[in-house]
Amino acid sequence: MSTEEKPAAPRSLAEALRARDDDSLAALLRSRPDLITPVPTDLTQLATRAGTRASVVRALERLDRFALQTAQALAVAPDPASYAQLLGLLAGDDGDPAVAAALPRAVGVLREQALVWGGDDRLRLVRTARELLAPSPQHPSPTGLGPTVQEATAGMSPGRIQEIVAEAGLPSTHDAVSAVASLTALFSDRARMRALLADAPRESLQVLERLVWGPPYGQVTAEPAPRLRWLLDRGLLLPTAPGTVVLPREVALHLRAGRAHRAPEPVPPAVELAAAHRPQVVDATAAGQALTALATVEELLKEWDEGGPAVLRAGGLSVRDLKRTAVALDVPEPVAAFWVELAYAAGLIASDGEADERYAATPAYDEWLERPPAERWGRLAEAWLAATRTPGLVGGRDAKDRTLSALGPGLDRSAAPEVRHRVLGLLAALPEGAAPDAESVLARLRWERPSRGGRETEEDLRARLARWTLTEAELLGVTGRGALSAHGRALLGAPAPAHAPERTPAPEPEGPGDKLPVHHHRHPAPAAPLSPAEQAVATAAATRLLAPLLPEPLDHVLLQADLTAVAPGPLHRPLAETLGVLAEVESKGGATVYRFTPASVRRALDAGRSASDLHAFLAEHSRTPVPQPLAYLIDDVARRHGHLRVGAASAYVRCDDDALLDEILADKRAAGLRLRRLAPTVLAAQADPATLLEGLRGMGFAPAAESAEGDVLITRAHAHRTPPRTAPEPVPDGPPVPDATLLAAAIRAIKAGDLAATAPREPGATGSSGAGAPPAGGEPPRTGPAETLATVQAAVLTGQSLWIGYVNAEGAASRRVIAPVRVEGGFVTAYDHTADEVRTFALHRITGVAELADEEG
Repeated sequence: MSTEEKPAAPRSLAEALRARDDDSLAALLRSRPDLITPVPTDLTQLATRAGTRASVVRALERLDRFALQTAQALAVAPDPASYAQLLGLLAGDDGDPAVAAALPRAVGVLREQALVWGGDDRLRLVRTARELLAPSPQHPSPTGLGPTVQEATAGMSPGRIQEIVAEAGLPSTHDAVSAVASLTALFSDRARMRALLADAPRESLQVLERLVWGPPYGQVTAEPAPRLRWLLDRGLLLPTAPGTVVLPREVALHLRAGRAHRAPEPVPPAVELAAAHRPQVVDATAAGQALTALATVEELLKEWDEGGPAVLRAGGLSVRDLKRTAVALDVPEPVAAFWVELAYAAGLIASDGEADERYAATPAYDEWLERPPAERWGRLAEAWLAATRTPGLVGGRDAKDRTLSALGPGLDRSAAPEVRHRVLGLLAALPEGAAPDAESVLARLRWERPSRGGRETEEDLRARLARWTLTEAELLGVTGRGALSAHGRALLGAPAPAHAPERTPAPEPEGPGDKLPVHHHRHPAPAAPLSPAEQAVATAAATRLLAPLLPEPLDHVLLQADLTAVAPGPLHRPLAETLGVLAEVESKGGATVYRFTPASVRRALDAGRSASDLHAFLAEHSRTPVPQPLAYLIDDVARRHGHLRVGAASAYVRCDDDALLDEILADKRAAGLRLRRLAPTVLAAQADPATLLEGLRGMGFAPAAESAEGDVLITRAHAHRTPPRTAPEPVPDGPPVPDATLLAAAIRAIKAGDLAATAPREPGATGSSGAGAPPAGGEPPRTGPAETLATVQAAVLTGQSLWIGYVNAEGAASRRVIAPVRVEGGFVTAYDHTADEVRTFALHRITGVAELADEEG
């Protein structure tokens, strides 16, 4: 006989956790971070928390389809079940090689997440998961299986059970228990069941076919038809309530050839390719869109520079303001909502908090403008990747049937960052330059996170989030032509693509041939979203890849005879700002077209520029001569500019040319201004100066405002900024995944607490009173003050850890494992293993102390 004894099988989940090493516990806490919020005191409490309904529901919702199918099969298997029984339920009687190959991984996932414990000969699904997944009339099983024969006959009379046994051709028994066992054995025997069903009427078999894949319940009348009577007499259908029958689980499994699921899905569906492009073309396209994204955000903030739309009472933008923003940006409203929300997520816009609350740019926007273009894009992309606010919901309805508005409440969806990261991760796993088929991406996501228990709403949300991710990534320039770009790949922390050093975008060939040369080099998809520090490094790498692809800003435009200027690329900021005042943007794209008008020239003159300044500016920055019509336009507007002066009385108009004032008074369009002559060169108006200026300009004049001292007022735009604001924090989807430092500290604290709760104590170690022996029930020890002090002082000298009972200032009692370092002034300074930190304990609050026995081997 061998001298080595086989380790005893764990009798509980707590014992199974106690047998795990630190790496295995770390994997559990990483996959289920809610278990350490707060950190459990010991492994027993960790096991209890792992079995709570809320935690188990969260864990089940994060399983992939085959792992969930495995858990569902265990819920209808015997408890405990062997690995062979589980394999039979999933692979069927004929066996499925794909299921057999995938099952070890699925069982490993369930074990890692503490949803299953025990060896392969005694697999146990945690009780809460079994209750959630097991079949019942109120909650049918996802497998479509009904209760066992034993469960279905629990309320049946012994006489009726004996009648069923006899009709099934089995010998009668002396009690109902053995009769049920005999019937169960019959239904579980494939050969005997085939013989029994061979004599079944065709109509009866059709009834079984309708129930076999679920739901297993059916309705019968008080006088069942012959086809039903044949099944009821032999126990192939069993009554569960008046008028209701059920197909027993053993019968259904026979009809299914042993399978718990109609279609096990051990292998995730592949992501299909919709198109293939050369990687350089993808990068160039994405870089062009990234430049457009920067220009769009700048244009949005320029529109709101002097104060944007008002904040609704309930928060957010009104529908009218969103429409105006969409018109200003020349994009559809859903796209405008995306840009507004992106700027908000990046901390570039916020509400100003004033009495007449409005949205405006933040001081961070000015800092952002000073950064290089690639870094500005990196900030937008990083904010988008982590944001939980979901622009795609704008215009929809919340649970109270209220419209969801841009920048308003109710747009946070905690699953959004995870879905974005996973969608981009799937793109990163494709060959470079490959664009995926959107439906295959959605199918893959449904496999990785299937709905459970009819949660179609959650699954639908994830599908919409995935579709929005593909659209938004293209708008932002993370993808190009549907394929992930090199800088988009780097944004995820994935390895740099093979073509990354080639920074000269190749021209895209014409015709179908451009979709053929694809670099079939795959990269592993990132496993999980990055930590903030890791994301910052990844974003920096992405900006380094993007920077060479962005065109250098230009310092010139091309003036044309039709009073337009063409900017063949992005302009240096001072040039773009001045030109934006002097001319109107007529069209945007690869080249921007500006148009000069009398109103735009007057705007530049109002800003303090003279005609000579404008001529010099255009001559300096134009690669073509200044056209004569443009020079005449500037001189003509400048000659008339300021000839009329408008000041504040209520308002007045003065002009040295009294004939011009006569012309104004005679004009019918001036009736609304209610003008009257005060002097030959002065007219008074009932309107305010701003209205008077606007009215005279509408009549074709070019008045200038003047101050109380008679000086011309220069009207420059005054940028309105909010007080310093922080970007909105994402709403987390449960507790964050702990980092390595927190995991190590938590595991150390849990094991220390478990040691305190389970380790044997040395009897009599602290004196004849037996103070070292722990009281029954695991309560903190009780010792006198002298014994407590002596034991603690001895532990300081020996470096031994102690188990103490402690009452804090609020009167809360706890037990701790400490390593005393110093005793002085009535206080003990010690390393608290339970909290994983050095603390100071008042001696008079220590209720007792016990030495921990040395651990052997």
